[in-house]
Amino acid sequence: MAGRDRGRRTGRVVVIGSSLAGMFAAAACARAGLTVTVLERDVLPPAPWARPGVPQGRQPHVLLQRGLLALEELLPGLGDELRRAGAVELDTGDLAWLGEAGWSPYGSPQFRILSLTRPLLEHLVRERVRLLPGLDVRDGCRVTSLRRGRGSGWQVLTADGASCGADLVVDASGRGSRLPVWLAALGVGPAPVSEVDARTGYATREYAAPTGGPAPTGVVVLQTPGLPAGGVALPVEGDRWLVLAVGSGEHRPPRDREGFESFLRGLRDQAVSDVVSRARPLTDVAVHRQTASRRHHYERVRPWPPGLLPVGDAFCAFNPVYGQGITVAACEALLLHRALARGLRPGTERRLLRSFARLTSLPWGIATSEDLRLPTSDGTPSAAQALAGWWSQELARLSAHGDVRAQWAMTRVYHLMASPRVLLDPVLALAVVRARVLGTGPPNPRPPVLGPAAVAGS
Repeated sequence: MAGRDRGRRTGRVVVIGSSLAGMFAAAACARAGLTVTVLERDVLPPAPWARPGVPQGRQPHVLLQRGLLALEELLPGLGDELRRAGAVELDTGDLAWLGEAGWSPYGSPQFRILSLTRPLLEHLVRERVRLLPGLDVRDGCRVTSLRRGRGSGWQVLTADGASCGADLVVDASGRGSRLPVWLAALGVGPAPVSEVDARTGYATREYAAPTGGPAPTGVVVLQTPGLPAGGVALPVEGDRWLVLAVGSGEHRPPRDREGFESFLRGLRDQAVSDVVSRARPLTDVAVHRQTASRRHHYERVRPWPPGLLPVGDAFCAFNPVYGQGITVAACEALLLHRALARGLRPGTERRLLRSFARLTSLPWGIATSEDLRLPTSDGTPSAAQALAGWWSQELARLSAHGDVRAQWAMTRVYHLMASPRVLLDPVLALAVVRARVLGTGPPNPRPPVLGPAAVAGS
């Protein structure tokens, strides 16, 4: 057991919440030899079904490249299990991707990702983690408060009047985390909070696979500051597709069926609407509007209580449209596992919080810089964000005019596989200057798999 190493003797862990972040953290602790109890408010379904505690559960989900690698290290073989269960493997270079500057280069191999429903991912992760020795998942168990126990431990109290002792408490209760309240009751904090809210809303509907001709691998039409409405269509398990409509402020998509399809027809390209026109709807429209990016700077709180660690959205929540949350949670779990493998010494939690802050800084910068460009955002980009945004737009313009090097650099950063420093490659800088002086050349054509373009709104 990790607690028997040189560090502080630690054996009991309570994880609050069985979300993906919670199960990743539970796996990290159990694999380090600790006894783990997961307390979950919902009654967990016996199959891949949506549940109330995951309001974004019906929206599309993908695993970024860094997330796939982290999950394979944390739960070896999980990727193959997901594929056998029907998760669709996609090459991001084969996605029909319409950005602000135009279509990205189509057909150049890039990263392999998995597209699947959130309930399937949660179910398979949960079933896999439950097999780990020394781990117990208790559902229908709502945590109400947190108190210091005897010595350096904690008591986690639940709504039924029971309590659970722990040497380490991991808060994975998501955006609704009550950790700020519990810390205040302990006389700790408060932690500074950063928030960016572009008032973005999503609406998703599930369809049978489109018929009547070849379907694209997937379609992405991004919202832009000038056109704050977009859409996504991706295949998932069971020969189904998830179609997402996204918009900000007064352009948020409606929840009624007719309004949903009308919204998609009004996008600047008909690619997503065309998928819908050739597919049979299987569900009603599901709406999600809890999309603000919110970062709790717990790494700045001193003194920090030993034996307490927030992860996932309880630490830093991202606008879900950027697909970063699952990947970041998996990477946090790897950091936790490595720390436990060395022994949880005094001060380890603070070091982990600082590591989490460094880990989240890049995806936070990506998500908030884009959201701050939207006219519906409640904030203003800093000078550094504005400069970074300008440079990213220059590279996106190169990509939209056939520069595969620019596309690959941006893709690597987005998938958290490279530092933003790769965007400052002298070759790319020279290409930007050349494009400014001589012009960019012809734009990339609409991907041929989409067929001829229709007039928007027709």
